[in-house]
Amino acid sequence: MLFRVWAPSAASVDLVLPAGPDGRPTADPARPADPVRVPCAAGPGGWWTADVPQAGHGTDYWYSLDGGAPLPDPRSAWQPAGVHGPSRVFDPGRYRWWTPDRPGFAVLGSVVHEVHVGTFTAGGTLDTAAGRLDELRALGVDTVELLPLAAFDGERGWGYDGVDLYAVHRAVGGPEALQRFVDACHARGLAVCLDVVYNHLGPSGNYLSAFGPYFTEHHHTPWGAAVNLDDDGAAEVRRWIVDNALRWFTDFRVDALRLDAVHALADDSDRHLLAQLSDETAQLAERLGRPLTLIAESDVNDPRTVEPTSGGGLGMTAQWADDVHHSLHALVTGETEGYYVDFGTVATLAHALTRVFVHEGGLSTFRGRPWGRPVDPARHRGHRFVVYAQTHDQVGNRAVGERLSTLAPPDRCAAAAAVVLTSPFTPMLFMGEEWAAGTPWQFFTDLDAELGRAVSAGRRAEFSRHGWDAAAVPDPQDPRTREASVLRWQERSRPPHDRMLAWYTALLRLRRAEPDLRDDDLRAVAVTTCPEPDVVGRGWLVVHRGRFDVLVNLTGGPAVLPIAPGSVPVLAWTDAVTVPGGLRLVTDGAVVVRRPAGTSGPVPAGPSVP
Repeated sequence: MLFRVWAPSAASVDLVLPAGPDGRPTADPARPADPVRVPCAAGPGGWWTADVPQAGHGTDYWYSLDGGAPLPDPRSAWQPAGVHGPSRVFDPGRYRWWTPDRPGFAVLGSVVHEVHVGTFTAGGTLDTAAGRLDELRALGVDTVELLPLAAFDGERGWGYDGVDLYAVHRAVGGPEALQRFVDACHARGLAVCLDVVYNHLGPSGNYLSAFGPYFTEHHHTPWGAAVNLDDDGAAEVRRWIVDNALRWFTDFRVDALRLDAVHALADDSDRHLLAQLSDETAQLAERLGRPLTLIAESDVNDPRTVEPTSGGGLGMTAQWADDVHHSLHALVTGETEGYYVDFGTVATLAHALTRVFVHEGGLSTFRGRPWGRPVDPARHRGHRFVVYAQTHDQVGNRAVGERLSTLAPPDRCAAAAAVVLTSPFTPMLFMGEEWAAGTPWQFFTDLDAELGRAVSAGRRAEFSRHGWDAAAVPDPQDPRTREASVLRWQERSRPPHDRMLAWYTALLRLRRAEPDLRDDDLRAVAVTTCPEPDVVGRGWLVVHRGRFDVLVNLTGGPAVLPIAPGSVPVLAWTDAVTVPGGLRLVTDGAVVVRRPAGTSGPVPAGPSVP
C-alpha cells in the first residue's frame, strides 16, 4: 500500500507503524509492540510517500515530521482511538452495497429532514438512526440531512468542531456505519445530505499546522486565523477540501452536501473555492450519471451564490434562506430582539415568501448597514432556496435550547408548518419538529477539563449579558445536557404530539400530490395580507399557490379571510366556517382551500374580523 502525505516544510517524514513480534510492520492492531519507523521519500510539491506492501485495511499508522511525535494523517479516514490517536486505513471498496449506484436523487424541491445522529435516538449511532428511517419515509420526507460527522475530540457534541475532516466520528459508528446508513436510506428511496464544515476546525486535536500552511493570518474569522484559500500553499489546501467533498459522493454515495457558513470562507483568489468545488462536482456528477447537490449556508443574502459559475456565480445548487425563517419566527413568537429586529409582521413575511430576502440592499438594523442583493423571480427558482421554521442553529443557539413549540402555542406552530410546507421553496424540518417534540435541543460538548470549563463559563457569560440567569444556562459539559436533548419517540403517539404529527403528515401528503404546491416559479406566488396596519406578532395572510390558497390566521382571535367563491377546505388546523366574502377561522392556525377549476391569484380582501 502506498502512503502519501503533504508536508512541504518538513526536512524528513517517517511513516510510523505498529510492529509485530518479529519487529516488522504489522497490520494487526491487536498485536502491539514498539512502533517501527519507515522513512518516506520526498516528491514534487512537498508530497512524501512510503510503500508498505503488507499494509491495508485496518492498519494503524502515524506520521512523524523531522523526528517529532507521531501525528494523525490530515486525510485520515478512520480515527478509532480518537483524534489524538493513530489513523487507521479504511478501504471503502470492501463494503457490499445492497442498492445499486443508480441514477440517484434530486434534492431540489424535496422535503429535507435535519438530523443530529447523537440525539436522534438514545443509542446515538448511525445504525440506531437507520432504525427510524421508516418513520421518516411515512411522514413524507425525501432527504435526510445529517449534521457533521467529521471526527472531533470527545464523544458527544454537535459535530461543528471536527478536526479530522476525512474521518467519520467513532461515537456514531465510524466510516462503514455511514456506508450502511446511506445504503439503508437509498433502499427506502431517501436521499442523504451530509453537513460539512470547511470554514474552521475545532480547538482540540487540530494538528494541520504541523504539516503545512493550512491556515493564514491574512484573513481572520470568528474562530481565528482563516483556512488558507488564497495565500502561499493554498492550492494544496483547496485540493484537500475539494477532494474531501468529492470523496463523500464517491466512497459513501451521499447525494448532497450542506456547506456550513460559506461566508466565512475567506477567499480573494481569482476563482473562489466554491466555484472550483461546483465545477468539479458537476464533472463528477456527469461521470457518475447521477445528480450531486451542493447546498450553501450563507449569511450575505446574495443570489450570486446559486448562479452558474459560467456567469460569475458561485455555482451552488441551493442555499439556506434565513430571512424566511426570521420573518416567520418573529411573527409566530413576537420576538424582535437581536437579528429579528427587522421582522415580525405579516407584510415582512409576505415579502420573504415572494422575494426570498427581506434584506436585499436596504438597511439591516441589526448589522447597522445596507445588506444583501435582490432575487430576480424571473431568473431564480424557488427550489434554489431552503426554508424552515426551525433548524439546529435557531433552536440550539438559544440559551436553553427551546424549540418553537415551547415559544409559541400549537395553533401558531401549525400555521408556521403550513407556510413552510406549502411554499415554493425546498422545505426543511428539524428532527422532532413534526410532532412538537417536548425535548429541548441544547448545546453540549465533551472537551478536556480545562477547555470544557472555559466553554461552559463563556457560554454562561454570553447569555447573562443578554439578560439570562447564568445559572439557568445548561452546562455543555454535563452529560445530562446531551441526554435532555435526545428525542423521545414515544411522544409521537400521545396527545398533543399525535395531532401535530398528523398535521405535518397531511401537509406533506398534499404537497406530494399537488403540482401547484410544488411549483417553484416565484412569479406565480401572490400573498394577500391583513388590510389593517401591521402589528408585530399579529395579522393574517393568504398565500396563493395556483388552485390552492393557504389561509393563515395569527390575529389572536377569530378572523375572516378572503377566498374565491366555490373554494373548498381540504386541510384545516382550526375550525372554519364559510361566511359571505370569505372563510372565518375561529382561532389562530391555518386552512388550505382548493379553488374551483380555472381560478388563481388574489381575491379582494374582506374584513379581518367579523
